[in-house]
Amino acid sequence: MYDVTALGELLIDFTPYGKSESGNPLYEANPGGAPCNVLSQLCKLGKKTSFIGKVGDDSFGHTLGGLLEHLGIGTEGLRYSNNALTTLAFVHLDDAGDRSFSFARNQSADVMLLSDEIDQEQIRNSRIFHCGTLSMTGEPSRSATLKALQCAKDSGILVSVDPNLREPLWPDLEQAKKAMWQVMEYSDIIKISDYELAFLYGTVDVKEGAVKLYSDLKPKIIFATCGKDGAYLKTENGIWYHRCYTEVKTVDTTGAGDAFFGAALSKLLDTGFAVAQEQAMDILRFSSAAAALVTTKKGAILSMPSRDEIEQLISENG
Repeated sequence: MYDVTALGELLIDFTPYGKSESGNPLYEANPGGAPCNVLSQLCKLGKKTSFIGKVGDDSFGHTLGGLLEHLGIGTEGLRYSNNALTTLAFVHLDDAGDRSFSFARNQSADVMLLSDEIDQEQIRNSRIFHCGTLSMTGEPSRSATLKALQCAKDSGILVSVDPNLREPLWPDLEQAKKAMWQVMEYSDIIKISDYELAFLYGTVDVKEGAVKLYSDLKPKIIFATCGKDGAYLKTENGIWYHRCYTEVKTVDTTGAGDAFFGAALSKLLDTGFAVAQEQAMDILRFSSAAAALVTTKKGAILSMPSRDEIEQLISENG
């Protein structure tokens, strides 16, 4: 039995790494992809996980597959494409370490996942099925994603979703909005950012947006993250807030939301999904600390903090 199985993109994040002697920009090839970032954090916290997705039958793809095995993430759902390359993302960092992305992803491997390549038993053998929306940007991965979601729902498996909007990957933004709603309609647990709430509702008030989203979809739990401005947790019992741990030295915000969500899912797996005030604040503290710590290193999958590191940051800063 897996605690969490995730479906989606597994890719290389090329992160800025200074300049060469000739003055040309250098990049570090960091493993990434939001679903596997979440799984990496869960593994770091002792949870059993597995992945469903596709990479190229190339050097990057085999490096990524070997890494998942090294981390202890189940790879029986990982496929290798003979005719599509592993997806590449280029990370751009501003002076505060905030990141944006550009992608080399035209017909890349992660979008080539077929419905027939989904092992439904892998999903049924999980406590939570997790995905985002990047696998909805094109076929055949869109149909594969919907098949996996329907399998989870029909099997009574909890579904967690991070809509994870990446505007450059969509042919038009109305299609992106439709896909976000389509995936979130399956969800029991949602992690959404302030930026994504503004995209869906046009509101800059994150608390208001989280309440509205909860009212519209009626999931069990919504996490609404606001970067350096903290995070909210909304359930039928209320809504709670915790600040961001700004005491850390941020160098790269890539994967912060994924660390937050991985830590939050770990807590929910430990304590259950009926969340009252004391549990809500404990989850928010723990997840916010995890998110802060991952920003102190470049890259995501290999930067997820341990339980001891998370608890130390909380102990030192409240």
